[in-house]
Amino acid sequence: MLRWLTSRPARSSASGLSPLGRQPPQTAAKERQSPQTEAKASRAGPAIAVYSTGRALWTPRDYAALARAGYMRNPVVHRAVRMISEAAASVPWLLYEGRREITEHPLLSLLSRPNTRQSGNDFLEAVYGFLLVSGNAYIEAVTLGDDVRELHALRPDRMTIVPDGEGWPAAFEYRANGQSVRFEQDGDGAIPPILHVMQFHPLDDHYGFPPLEAAQTSLDTHNAASFWNKALLDNAARPSGALVYEGRDGANLSEEQFERLRDELEANFQGAANAGRPLLLEGGLEWRAMSLSPQEMDFMEAKNGAAREIALAFGIPPMLLGIPGDNTYSNYKEANVAFWRQTVLPLVGRASQALGGWLGPAYGDGLRLWYDADQIPALSSERDALWARVQAVEFLSRDEKREAVGYGRAGQD
Repeated sequence: MLRWLTSRPARSSASGLSPLGRQPPQTAAKERQSPQTEAKASRAGPAIAVYSTGRALWTPRDYAALARAGYMRNPVVHRAVRMISEAAASVPWLLYEGRREITEHPLLSLLSRPNTRQSGNDFLEAVYGFLLVSGNAYIEAVTLGDDVRELHALRPDRMTIVPDGEGWPAAFEYRANGQSVRFEQDGDGAIPPILHVMQFHPLDDHYGFPPLEAAQTSLDTHNAASFWNKALLDNAARPSGALVYEGRDGANLSEEQFERLRDELEANFQGAANAGRPLLLEGGLEWRAMSLSPQEMDFMEAKNGAAREIALAFGIPPMLLGIPGDNTYSNYKEANVAFWRQTVLPLVGRASQALGGWLGPAYGDGLRLWYDADQIPALSSERDALWARVQAVEFLSRDEKREAVGYGRAGQD
């Protein structure tokens, strides 16, 4: 689940309440005589304020470590993040005013070219990528008066949420290159300057929880297996072992013999360049293996198991990532449809609601942003099946059939 945070609710004006939330008799009598304007606020806000007032809340994990160990070093995580972010960024937008679709509008132009250095797909790919790796994504709106001119995706590890006295985010502070920029959420513009996109976190009120952190154990297992395999190859693919000297009457190697044997092993029998060179043992020396072989460790199955858990955390069928041993879906096409329906489209749908709810007031009321599922090639088989079923129904009129498949009546604007 995602939470989309744009601004805080109205502040409570219940200063005359008793500790139990009941009004004194004299206050209640005055209110009966003169009606007051209703003010809405969360009753849990003051409790959150006690927890967080007076200090900035930092994200409780190391974003840089997750980014390096996951996206930058692990092929499964890298591919999973790329698949979701690229697929979600490629979905076309639709804009409605009431039930009427608008094909040309400044909001659509802004989303297609949010700033001078990024296209719409590049911008959204960065937003979704930050969200998957960090659990948080921050979008800055650059305005001129009440007109929104540019959108920028900000790095989540540089952003800090500053709560107010009631525990709600009152400002955002962005730090980079030794400088700090503060964005007040209650500014004079038509919209708040920052849109905070966050994934649900069960233990944090202000920051999101990334799927990559839920898969961190599997990520470490997969990386450790790759590092172990590389180290094994660097040592001629031989498991660790020891040369045991069994001299007569309990005799030991002299210091000179020990040093000479160690130097010969390091120079002639370690590394990939020395793979296959025979080891000549003499004078009571015996080689004893001290670790499990790759076959005994079931090396590949351990890596594939960890990769399947990483794919599960991101919501990608393992078949799409080339991970063997997964028979959940009968074929690749079915797995691809499930990926779009269960992972990509829910993410895009919530993003469209968040962006529309945030940017809409700058262009007037009544605008609704959504996505165009008919333009997704992976879902063409579902669309064809729906059209065939609706077309076969005889008791529906032509206009009713158009509405059933998501189109307006013929000739309707």
